[in-house]
Amino acid sequence: MKPSIPRGTRDFGPAEMQKRQYILNIVRKNFELFGYQPIETPAMENITTLTGKYGEEGDQLIFKILNSRIHESKNKDVLKKEFELSLEASRNSEELTERALRYDLTVPFARFVVMNQHQLTFPFKRYQIQPVWRADRPQKGRYREFYQCDADVIGSNSLINELDLISLVDKSFSQLKVPVIIKFNNRKILSAIAEVIHEPSKIVNITVAIDKLDKIGKEGVNKELAENGISQEAIQKLQPLLEFKGTNAQKVGILKELVGNTEAGKKGIEEIEFLLNTSTAEIELDITLARGLNYYTGTIFEVKANEGTFSSSILGGGRYDDLTGIFGLPNMSGVGISFGIDRIYDVMEELNLFPASTDKSPAATLMFAHFDIESQTHCVSLAAELRNKNISCEVYPDITKKLGKQFDYANKKNIPFVCTVGSNEMQNKLYAVKNMDKGEQQQFNITDLIKFLKKD
Repeated sequence: MKPSIPRGTRDFGPAEMQKRQYILNIVRKNFELFGYQPIETPAMENITTLTGKYGEEGDQLIFKILNSRIHESKNKDVLKKEFELSLEASRNSEELTERALRYDLTVPFARFVVMNQHQLTFPFKRYQIQPVWRADRPQKGRYREFYQCDADVIGSNSLINELDLISLVDKSFSQLKVPVIIKFNNRKILSAIAEVIHEPSKIVNITVAIDKLDKIGKEGVNKELAENGISQEAIQKLQPLLEFKGTNAQKVGILKELVGNTEAGKKGIEEIEFLLNTSTAEIELDITLARGLNYYTGTIFEVKANEGTFSSSILGGGRYDDLTGIFGLPNMSGVGISFGIDRIYDVMEELNLFPASTDKSPAATLMFAHFDIESQTHCVSLAAELRNKNISCEVYPDITKKLGKQFDYANKKNIPFVCTVGSNEMQNKLYAVKNMDKGEQQQFNITDLIKFLKKD
């Protein structure tokens, strides 16, 4: 059988992992700099935990797990009926699937908060770096398995939390040297728009359609709105929103004219102006930004690369007022962001933004070369001394008198120093160390070797 992996998944070798770790280390460091603490949740959740939280389109992308030992069930007629119904339309059936792979990290986080509420200090700030799965159609920048890096604060309504997240995002992408546009909007504005055009019951359809503006254009959005029963009069009222371009101040002016007389509109505009007037990072108000997930209720974020061919967002997030309410803990407002590590990796690779050190990161600082069992055993004891001093090293694993083969191995692994140990070295306790880059060779006793490698 020819080995393969599922479409939409990827293997990562050592060179790629060095680059991924470079991104993760910067993001993790900034999470902790802003006071977020790490948690983890299971790869699978009960399907009832996940469904109904992401909208109809999102629910269809949940990877469901077939119940185990289903062949032993005594209710085979029920199973057959449920299976036949599932072939006709998307549906959830606990008879067939009680569990599913997590779709994102936010809903599991809400479930975690409710289950652990008496052990947590609120506002609770957490970060989480784990893979998620979506039964999506694989394409450039879109995978079925990918990592998310989330930071959320829950238990506070303050817009200071939004400001902190904006600063965290700006700092992280500045350190990664990724040129980005930080866009934001407010879902209260979208609710107010639905009210103004007399289609409040269609807020989900309007939001989902507007969110696709970059992908399908204005005509595509109008077509989808019409297909979802939005009247032509209402669609016509939406056109200024879809067409307008201008400064942040001009956009706020348009919003005041369009929805400034509604309660939701006034509140949304107030929150938008606070962020525009207070944020130290450069942010852009995008009045067509919708973010399709149903649980967002206030500020919403999206970040896109400002250079290169990637048009997809590389970070998203927003405010959710009552996500924990569905699990029995009402009135617990939160706000969070999610870095799309896989997409960030692709952008940085395309723009050649990784430091040169990540291209040729050594597997170890030093390798011990030897000639026989006796000298190899001596190398093992030397390696232990180096590792006790936190110096990474390895001993060539095979017995061979061909030093060229051992040096070639070190070269291929970008190991900068090779220490050759033979009978003379063991007797005199002086070891020849070659700098693989410069070709220079020096002799050290073990104490001086440790000092040399520490200094280097």
